Amino acid sequence: MYSLSALAASVIPNPTPTVPEQAGGLLTILNWASGIGLVLGVLGVIIVGIKLVISLQRGEGGQTLASLGWVLMGCIIITGAAGIVRAFV
Repeated sequence: MYSLSALAASVIPNPTPTVPEQAGGLLTILNWASGIGLVLGVLGVIIVGIKLVISLQRGEGGQTLASLGWVLMGCIIITGAAGIVRAFV
């Protein structure tokens, strides 16, 4: 009589994922694009921070705070998209 773990180990496949040779250039482009996008995102956060300091001095911080949300959302999309595409390649 087989034990449950031995039966599960014999039935469940254990695939070893490999990156196809054709995807080498695509992964390089993805790495560069996500790296550049994240650097620009950090630069955008810094610029919005400077604008926020100036706007708060004038009493107009609401719109600048909304633009910070847009920049952070862009960073999240860039990071998420790169992760999703890498999972499928």
